[in-house]
Amino acid sequence: MTNSFSGLSKSASIVLVTFIIAACGSSDNSPSADLDLGKNYPSESGGTLISAMTGEPSGLISMIAGESASSAISSNIFNSLLKYDKNLELEGDLVTSWEISSDQKTITFKLKPNLKWADNQPLTSADVLFTWQAVTDEKTASPYASDFQLVKKAETPDPLTFTVTYEQAYAPALDSWAGLQILPKHLLQGQDLHTTSFARNPVGSHYYKLDRWTHGENLKLSRNPNSVLGQAKIDQLITRIIPDNSAQFLELMADNIDYMGLDPIKFSRIIPARPELQQKLALYKELGNSYTYMGFNLKHKPFDDVRVRHAINYAIDKQEIIDGVYLGLGINIASPYKPGTRWSNPALTPYPYDPAKARALLKEAGFADTDGDGILDRDGKPFAFEIVTNQNKEREKSAVLIQRRLKDIGIDVKIRAIEWASFISRFIKTGDFDVVVLGWGLGLDPDQFNIWHSSQQAPGQFNFIGYNNPVVDKLLEQGRLELDPDKRMKIYHEFARTLLQDSPIIYLSAGYGLTAIHKRVKGIDDPAPPAGIGHNSQDWYIPQPLRRNEISQ
Repeated sequence: MTNSFSGLSKSASIVLVTFIIAACGSSDNSPSADLDLGKNYPSESGGTLISAMTGEPSGLISMIAGESASSAISSNIFNSLLKYDKNLELEGDLVTSWEISSDQKTITFKLKPNLKWADNQPLTSADVLFTWQAVTDEKTASPYASDFQLVKKAETPDPLTFTVTYEQAYAPALDSWAGLQILPKHLLQGQDLHTTSFARNPVGSHYYKLDRWTHGENLKLSRNPNSVLGQAKIDQLITRIIPDNSAQFLELMADNIDYMGLDPIKFSRIIPARPELQQKLALYKELGNSYTYMGFNLKHKPFDDVRVRHAINYAIDKQEIIDGVYLGLGINIASPYKPGTRWSNPALTPYPYDPAKARALLKEAGFADTDGDGILDRDGKPFAFEIVTNQNKEREKSAVLIQRRLKDIGIDVKIRAIEWASFISRFIKTGDFDVVVLGWGLGLDPDQFNIWHSSQQAPGQFNFIGYNNPVVDKLLEQGRLELDPDKRMKIYHEFARTLLQDSPIIYLSAGYGLTAIHKRVKGIDDPAPPAGIGHNSQDWYIPQPLRRNEISQ
């Protein structure tokens, strides 16, 4: 359920408890400059945490948006039935307990009593049922619908009980309910989720509520007095929209933001070389559950030819990208799963850099330089295409290296970098592209039905490259229904092997989340637990002496 477009920088794209925020106000000189940032201050409430993100959300109904920018904000506003704890074990979020029937087909959730929305209205099982109906409605066209369409019956025996029954036992069922943010029926019933003003002015139940969203500038959240989980320590979360990572870093150095994802150069070279930055910034490095890739539009020629896809895969030097763009802070992968997990097939190896093999495959596919201009032709047309990506420096740099390597074998490539929201609306949702460089932020369950199954190609769904393989379809269908972990692992290993052979995408790297947080922010677990540093963000705090003097706008 938590698979999403990754439009942010690699280090800020997706975490289990996302805590990506930023500033709408300006600040004067920080009062913390001459104080001991290493001192043990007692936990206290108050203060403002400021951060930045590169891409502005398209809306805050995540089941519609399907992107990391949206979930980064909405995960602070909405709750799910379940959530993952710091050790990646499921626990209740809106529920006190859940029970699975002996045939594994029915789950009964018991909601916590006296739950309220931020507008003081009761939150009941009727809201959960409404959310399920909304995500499965064909008019909603949610990229997550397939997870919940397997529910054949959903019931609300009473305001605190929600029951779902599946046609067959569904292995990712609990994980899916940990990813679906519950929406208020009393505010959304009868509305079109694609056009409702609620998407820009939501009412939720979580630690924070949205105070103000200034388009292109910032989002400001404040503590929700009706939070179903009690009160977070920090009063306000402010998220500035700063598309350029270097501009973000200038704001971090100027003490105008507290938290940002870093690119490898800033993480490995700039901050370590500057004692004044080391003194005030804490650095965190985590292997994320995401990867960067180059994806083909399989409905456009010549990318429907597997020989062409293989040739391009051999022509790209992935290690060059990892070393040159990510300064070695990346892993060359051959599977769409986090390296080192049981779902990542250890028998698979990445396509090696082999331009001679690439040229041979293109020749076999009918390409030749017939006019001597250095560009291959077929049927009188030069082999030329455009790579489209969002305004992400690492992806842009990766595209430049890809462009150079493909020129070496006779392919003419142009590059276009587009602002995130426009990128999604103009190219991804319309399918109007040749090749993209993008990222996937993945959930914990190995099910990737909504990315790769041939049924998931409608506008707004995740199989926007048009991948269609009956073998993969069958494996994905089997994987969802197999409850035995070892048998399920074998299914997904075979799925990954088939995907690698087909090359509908080219894996560029699995990267590390690189984060800088000002040392004024306390309560962060270090070393990070399996769920990452953001797992307990509600317990982070900023001691009074370390808070900046803020001027509201």
